[in-house]
Amino acid sequence: QVHVVESGGGLVQPGGSLRLSCAASGSISHIYVMGWYRQAPGNQRDLVAAMTSGGSTNYEDSAKGRFTISRDDAKNAVYLQMNGLKPEDTAVYYCSADVYTARGREVYWGQGTQVTVSS
Repeated sequence: QVHVVESGGGLVQPGGSLRLSCAASGSISHIYVMGWYRQAPGNQRDLVAAMTSGGSTNYEDSAKGRFTISRDDAKNAVYLQMNGLKPEDTAVYYCSADVYTARGREVYWGQGTQVTVSS
């Protein structure tokens, strides 16, 4: 069984910064992709940024230049540094981990962390 836990959300003023952290634990053989998604009320869950085990990254257009994703494979962790936050970044942010275990390959999700950008 694999557990994914996020932390680092909170309330920040427009233009401020937050750093989200996520760690996966359990019987993990390999993590292929770790990523961050977000979901605002009434909206679908959308990709914000993702990073492969090879270091390739993919960003949603509004995140480019403001957000930076990074990984620490020794800790099975992924981070999202968010700068220049805007009110439209307000959402629940979810971490995902595309994990290979003895049972096979499966995507696991965290419980989400709230990010609120408001003055």
